[in-house]
Amino acid sequence: MKKKIIAILILFSIISSCEKDDFCTLNPVTPNLVLRFYEKASIDDLKAVTRFSIIAQGKKDSLFINQSTDSIAIPLNSLTSETVYILKKNETDNGFLADNQTATLTIKYEPENDFVSRSCGFRVIFNNVSFEKTGWIDRLSVNQVESIKTQNNAHVNIFH
Repeated sequence: MKKKIIAILILFSIISSCEKDDFCTLNPVTPNLVLRFYEKASIDDLKAVTRFSIIAQGKKDSLFINQSTDSIAIPLNSLTSETVYILKKNETDNGFLADNQTATLTIKYEPENDFVSRSCGFRVIFNNVSFEKTGWIDRLSVNQVESIKTQNNAHVNIFH
């Protein structure tokens, strides 16, 4: 009888000491910058960028290569206060490399670490976000965004 009680107590203590699994449901934890591309003459007409490539300044690998898209989500460098992207497009079918048009998008921000949960860890929120542009980008919908906390909607509309 004592052995059964001891076995039950040991089993009970093992079961009660187990911890619930904790899963992170945020994906990604740190939000990306979401860009939408529009026709420069209209604020309502989406316009895909043809044969589009984007590369972070100082990097060798492109995030997108030869895509046609009207929106993208790009990561920001959480270790610095500025990220610079070089955007290339080519509107000519069977175009040559010399036909590429380039633009530069500079994003300046103040990164802030935000604790989400034990399973997710920390995420980075980007505060006081401002933008500068050159090249084929006609205009941006905003020059400054208060903060980037999610990536549910576009943060910036690019008119070209």
